[in-house]
Amino acid sequence: MIDIADPDLGKAEWNAVRDVLATGTLAAGDQVDQFEAEFADRCGSSHGIATSNGTTALHATLEALDLPVGTKVVTTPFTFVATANAIRHAGLDPLFVDVDPETFTIDPDAVETAMVRHGTDVGAILPVHLYGLPADMVALRAIADEYDVALVEDAAQAHDARIDGRPVGTFGDAATFSFYPTKNMTTGEGGMVVTDDSDIAAGVRSFINHGRTATGSRYEHDHIGHNFRLTDIAAAIGRVQLRKLDGFTEARRSNASRYAAALADSAVDTPVEPEGRHHVYHQYTVRSDRRDELVDHLTGQDIGTAVYYPTPIHELPPYRGRDVDLPVAERLAEEVLSLPVHPGVTEAEIGRVADAIDAFERVSA
Repeated sequence: MIDIADPDLGKAEWNAVRDVLATGTLAAGDQVDQFEAEFADRCGSSHGIATSNGTTALHATLEALDLPVGTKVVTTPFTFVATANAIRHAGLDPLFVDVDPETFTIDPDAVETAMVRHGTDVGAILPVHLYGLPADMVALRAIADEYDVALVEDAAQAHDARIDGRPVGTFGDAATFSFYPTKNMTTGEGGMVVTDDSDIAAGVRSFINHGRTATGSRYEHDHIGHNFRLTDIAAAIGRVQLRKLDGFTEARRSNASRYAAALADSAVDTPVEPEGRHHVYHQYTVRSDRRDELVDHLTGQDIGTAVYYPTPIHELPPYRGRDVDLPVAERLAEEVLSLPVHPGVTEAEIGRVADAIDAFERVSA
């Protein structure tokens, strides 16, 4: 079976966990501090704040913006539901706009239209770097500046992605990452907020620690918060994974190049990488107007696939009934299919996937 995901964990991660266990300090220790500093440095950011997962990182960041309850946040409907859920958890209202049909990321023109239509009701823009491809952050930064709203990057799938050599996470006022097992690097579960804004950093750090004051005792709390902290065990794994990230990224990009060559003449549409944008291929996602049949065929060949995402967020029960027209997102949900691209996939296995797709097209022609 060629699995759709296969976390790369080895002796170094085992040793790192063992060392933490030997200290007896499993939480609130120096491993978290060091992981935060190392990850922030990797992103070129002044502050890194580790959290329990990518969703809590996003929730805490939105809380730290201190926007009025009910403020609208412009975002994409074509992503994992956590993006919208975090907005709602922060007492804000997701305003869904359509995505670009080639990159699948939020369409800046649609964002601009939403800003004109909703004006001061909007307090933030929240793009997602989907599948490892950066959104058009240059255009989105310009829109955020023009309308004086916050810009938060959901980079849960985009560790090490770049635009013109500049890391994602440095275009917005803050950015959030996930370290779920299937991501480009993992801590088991975990998240990170990076920012150059000291006020946002302080707000996030307080919110994830029960609203604790920055300089008071452990029992002084300015406001209501949560326990969204990362453990030292997870941070120790993350530090090892961060050192491996260059190799992981190189392997994913190499595998994507092999797919692009092998599928060049096939009927499926392969991913794009716009000039200047460094795709890190959290997923290698193709499009097919016979997607569900192709899934069945590949499953029969012991090839793992996944559909990210079969239902746009605005069509999920908690978000239905909104006055939106999002044809691109709805069409993508019917056609996208992710193929195994993780570092453990071999060149021979990529050839096998491509041959299986070719066989499907020949048989079904």
